[in-house]
Amino acid sequence: MPRPIALVSSAYARELDTDLVYLVRAFADRGVTAEIIDWDSADEDWTRFSSAVVRSPWDYHRRLGEFLAWVQRVSTLTTLWNTADVLRWNLDKHYLAEMTSAGLDVIPTTYVESEDDLAGVAELLGGDIVVKPTVSAGANHSWRHTGDADAAAVHAREILALGKSVMVQPYQRFIDDKGETGLLYFGGRFSHAFRKGAILSAGETVHNDLYVEEEISARTPTDQERELGDRVVAWLGRRFGTPPLYARVDMVKGQRGTPALMEVELAEPSLFLHVSPGSAERFVGATLAR
Repeated sequence: MPRPIALVSSAYARELDTDLVYLVRAFADRGVTAEIIDWDSADEDWTRFSSAVVRSPWDYHRRLGEFLAWVQRVSTLTTLWNTADVLRWNLDKHYLAEMTSAGLDVIPTTYVESEDDLAGVAELLGGDIVVKPTVSAGANHSWRHTGDADAAAVHAREILALGKSVMVQPYQRFIDDKGETGLLYFGGRFSHAFRKGAILSAGETVHNDLYVEEEISARTPTDQERELGDRVVAWLGRRFGTPPLYARVDMVKGQRGTPALMEVELAEPSLFLHVSPGSAERFVGATLAR
């Protein structure tokens, strides 16, 4: 019997992560036991697993130091997916600056590290913008500000007071009608795509204490969206020496009318397996091939 695989979650998230049931079943179909384990389980023996696949430790941003220590420790006890270097890099959205420098099409992003930086972006804060921390999940502390520089500055100061860096991006107006497009890649290969409705538009949102609840549906990506997604994953493969086991490339129609990268999720993304029959099996196949 092969050793089991750990699907890493958290006590808060395991009932909300709809992907887990699909993955447990798909691993079982291949004769592999997959156990859902909380990342901060104090008495867990991680050496008993052939690998630990990080899925939904969605409280990590509240306990970042602890989570990074867990990543380092568990990576020495079993095979960790994604790998520790990928996880560390992806948990802080300063990575977007590196991707922009590499020539990838990224939504323009300004970083605010201090009160002095905040004074230098006063004009930008008066526009239609999104202000959020560079370390976060589930749209926590992520708000849209429309023509209210004072409110945007207060929000930014609140984030700085938490000891976090701030990122400011122009709001992408096409998202209100078209939504976001997310492309899933397993083992470097495209699996499926989904549409996510705008969560920072003028309408009401629902927060369940972990994340803003999302409107998700299946989507066929355009040729331009596939081209950007493929470029991003190819770049990641060069950056880390091999493509990540899983990558979610989130994009939106930008101000120029072409796709622009919002973020690439390599740590704990929802995979939205329910929108694409066979996607769980593709994920399991990619995992067992590593």
